[in-house]
Amino acid sequence: MLFAVLTVGSGWPEGSWVRRVIGEAGILLILTAIVGRAWCSLYIGGRKKSELVQDGPYSLCRNPLYSFSIIGTVGALAQTGSLLLTLAFTAVTVLIFMTVVRQEEVYLSRAFPEAYEIYARPTPRFLPDPRLWRTSQELTVRPGLFVRTLLDGLPFLAAWPLFEFIGRLHDGPLPPLMRLP
Repeated sequence: MLFAVLTVGSGWPEGSWVRRVIGEAGILLILTAIVGRAWCSLYIGGRKKSELVQDGPYSLCRNPLYSFSIIGTVGALAQTGSLLLTLAFTAVTVLIFMTVVRQEEVYLSRAFPEAYEIYARPTPRFLPDPRLWRTSQELTVRPGLFVRTLLDGLPFLAAWPLFEFIGRLHDGPLPPLMRLP
């Protein structure tokens, strides 16, 4: 990935409205991912292995933490200014998460056989279904896990200055070998 990012640049000129919109939309996606991942941690923090969490964001889809991570990946990669590069690496990310999710589904179906089957049947894997929303009246929050999840999301935000720096390299001493829209 590093090789691709260093050798492939955006086909959109620096400062163009298209490139600006891609970058700004990416920042919004990154912020959405950070907040969304923290929201998930409020519900699952410390409960992941002991019970089947089915409320809050986990009522909308079975893997909201991964869904928000994919959103963050799209946002981070959008900082390259290349939609094609963003789509290509996002596809790889989704494939990786699919592998992890399948392994987790095997675990959950063994750990919570009947409950998981009932939960999984109507609940989508990644794409949320707002009609399924439900939440409990109270939450037990583990502040340390919440803060750690917020901090875990900061590398998504680090993509912004990193790709700005790489863009400057592309404009100067390290021109890209190719440019993609």
